Amino acid sequence: MDNDAIQDLFAGLGPVTIKRMFGGKGIYFNGMIIALEVADEILLKADKLSAPAFAAAGCRQWRYTGKNKPIDMPYWSIPDEALDDPDMMAEWARRAYEASIRAAK
Repeated sequence: MDNDAIQDLFAGLGPVTIKRMFGGKGIYFNGMIIALEVADEILLKADKLSAPAFAAAGCRQWRYTGKNKPIDMPYWSIPDEALDDPDMMAEWARRAYEASIRAAK
């Protein structure tokens, strides 16, 4: 996904900063990482409080294979319906931002 498309996707939250990282992109809001782009997919940050909402919405948690076992990362796919609804996308992006704030404490 190009940077303009990412900016458009997060427009309901506000301006985001996009930085290249790990062969993908980190997406930041107010200096906090809120999402990643991995293999052309945007993944939103979640934590213990917000992950159940992502799971209930049918989202997939990002998992990669470590040296000896699969590793679950605190990033989840975006609900399909949010990709077509800017207001809903803004709500999910806010959840990701709130998870980043909690993680920083």
